[in-house]
Amino acid sequence: MKVLLIYCNRFAYTPTVKTLDSAEEVTDGQTYQDTQVAFIQVEEEDKDNEKSVKKNLRNLLKWIERKNQPKHLLLHSFAHLSNSKADPQYTQDFLNYMEEWLTEREYSVSQTPFGYFLDLQVEAPGFSLARVFKEF
Repeated sequence: MKVLLIYCNRFAYTPTVKTLDSAEEVTDGQTYQDTQVAFIQVEEEDKDNEKSVKKNLRNLLKWIERKNQPKHLLLHSFAHLSNSKADPQYTQDFLNYMEEWLTEREYSVSQTPFGYFLDLQVEAPGFSLARVFKEF
């Protein structure tokens, strides 16, 4: 798994191209203020180490939330950090699990639409933990 965390003063997306036939129909975008965006690459080999990968990601997200104290956490499937890609259904299930786990612990969390290319608007400040990359 590879994760790029970017703290954003403002983050907005608009769905442009549907890339998976099975994806829900989404036409509206969203805008977030003071949000921590997690660009997550679920890799094929993550299935073999699922328990530890989930634990590492949960710990990373809790840590960055404590450090940056954003109003919201946004999970974004980002299949551009590695050549290894997990099956789309596995990736979607993984992200749904992570959203549910965080929601149960009272984090404000959501996901960008899965199975779409998105137009992105990113306004990210320059401070020490505004950008973090992790691989596990």
